[in-house]
Amino acid sequence: MPQPLDSKPTSSMPKDVPFANYVEAVLYGAKITLVDGLISDCGRMVAEGKDKEGWFDMSTLKVPFRVEGKKTMGYELVEQLGWEYPAAVFYPTGGGVGLIGMWKAFGELEELGWVRPGKRPRMIAVQSAGCAPVARGFEQGEKTSRMWQNAATFASGLRVPKPYGDYITLEILRESGGVALSITDEQILASLKDWAKNEGIFLSPEGAAATAAYDHLLSTGYLKPEDRVVFFNTGAGLKYKDVTAEAAGLHRPA
Repeated sequence: MPQPLDSKPTSSMPKDVPFANYVEAVLYGAKITLVDGLISDCGRMVAEGKDKEGWFDMSTLKVPFRVEGKKTMGYELVEQLGWEYPAAVFYPTGGGVGLIGMWKAFGELEELGWVRPGKRPRMIAVQSAGCAPVARGFEQGEKTSRMWQNAATFASGLRVPKPYGDYITLEILRESGGVALSITDEQILASLKDWAKNEGIFLSPEGAAATAAYDHLLSTGYLKPEDRVVFFNTGAGLKYKDVTAEAAGLHRPA
């Protein structure tokens, strides 16, 4: 989100963003520009107007603060596991900042002597089949991703057609012995429903992509049931009521 120097905060977002995100920004007092396009189009508009408007570009990986903030997930993860690494970490990957931040944290933990250097977790980047530039780049052995055309998924946080830090993400995946996966919206919705019904947890669509990916990697033998793994639910399901209801074919009763 860009920050003007002499007026109220300004935010550009796709016009079909989950409605809760729009409402939240409006109530915070932001000036909203709804864009007929994707987050990449919003970023382009910010880049084109920042010098003229005096904006400070806070987009993913354009400032260091977000990586430093996301890095704390790596610290907390290892601390809560008794200062040991899990076998794998599943992270829903749009921009990929969380995955990059955690990998940075692991290096710092080892330098501090808080964790014994050794085999780090296999990092699993999870994307939607409707927008999977990192998964495609990984599968094809590329160093960077290519722009994903006609991106479409109800997991809005994964609808990033060309992540700015894709080359860092791909490098981490290969260094960790991990993998990038693309999960269909049907699989995402099925996992979301399963967790809601059987665990009482309303996952975000992005979080449900991670749980669906875990089921897939168990079925292929990539992971064993006894492996200690962590997957991140990167949003509250209640903030996605409108897009999840649409995906599930739910309507308010007459």
